[in-house]
Amino acid sequence: MTARPLQTGVANLRRHLGSRRPFGRRVVLVGLRISTAAVPDDAEIGVELELESIANGVVAEGRITVPWVGECRRCLQPVEGLAEATVREIFERHPVEGETYPLGEDDVVDLEPMVRDAALLSLPLAPLCEPGCLGPAPETFPAVVEGAEPAASEAGGG
Repeated sequence: MTARPLQTGVANLRRHLGSRRPFGRRVVLVGLRISTAAVPDDAEIGVELELESIANGVVAEGRITVPWVGECRRCLQPVEGLAEATVREIFERHPVEGETYPLGEDDVVDLEPMVRDAALLSLPLAPLCEPGCLGPAPETFPAVVEGAEPAASEAGGG
């Protein structure tokens, strides 16, 4: 069996309703990218959770820290950052698609799908190198909205 760092047994936890246990890992997950940003394939994602036993399963609550890289949407220079996602998700035997995650028959929770989802949702949709970025050459290529100012020939009337 291959090592799966985001799988953990919860049988002991589930024996005592309301009991809690911390879960922390630093993991590398490849292939996390959206059109504007990506998690480098060698970057470590921080997972700090508390697992709690509930009547029908387990709740995973905590935060996931995600390093990312991308291009500034204005000047196209490389930009990087650290995103943080707060999670509170339920794992149960009969998951509801899109709402809860599966709890394995052998009381094993696989946190990887939840961590992947949280990491992707935390990536910036329009990264900026800095809030005031004016773009690659604002003097040469000023941002102009077409039709915002009347042309000289139109201003004089006819």
